[in-house]
Parts: sequence; C-alpha cells; structure tokens
Amino acid sequence: MHVTRINQALPYEAPGHQGMHMRRIQGREAGPADTVWMGVSIIEPGGGTTATASAVEKFYLVLDGELEVTAELGDAKETAVLARHDSCRIAPGESRQLHNRSALPCAVLLVMPNA
Repeated sequence: MHVTRINQALPYEAPGHQGMHMRRIQGREAGPADTVWMGVSIIEPGGGTTATASAVEKFYLVLDGELEVTAELGDAKETAVLARHDSCRIAPGESRQLHNRSALPCAVLLVMPNA
C-alpha cells in the first residue's frame, strides 16, 4: 500500500491553468502507479483552464462545489455544470475547458493514464 497524505502531496503546475491549486496524490512523483495518476485541484472562483485537447482520456469527479465543463470533439460541442459527486469523461482528442463560475472554491479529482 502507498499512502499520500494531502498535506504532503506535491503541488504541480500545468500550462493553461489559472486560479488553480493542484496537487498530485498518486502516481508520477507522488508514488508508484502502473496505469493511472491522480490529482486534486482546488479551483478558485473565476479560475479554470484554457480549451485544450490531449491524446489520452481524462476523468473528473467534483468533490465539492460546482464546475462548468465544456467539451468539443469535431462539430459536437457540449457544456455541463457538474455538482458534488458528478463526474465526466473527456475522450482522447476531445477539447475540454474547465471553469468555476461560482462564488466558492471547487475541489476536483482528476484521473489520467500514466502515458
């Protein structure tokens, strides 16, 4: 078993992310993982990401608060507001943009392949 305490989880940064505090909690520099890594992000009001796509799928689970997710794949564009314990999958090659439009911070769990 590998335990990561949130107060010991290492912060990380990613391009196109603003108003966010991100910590890797499993995988990569946070410890061993065979297939995925996990991160927790606190997205401040008004914070979020630019619209970008990646070659791997991503899973988001809202732990607390509210998060607007806009996804675009080809001609299809969809926006959803996720509340506590709602989740979504972003497919490989699908553009996604995250935005906290609420007045309170939003906590989000991210799960991605190790690729």
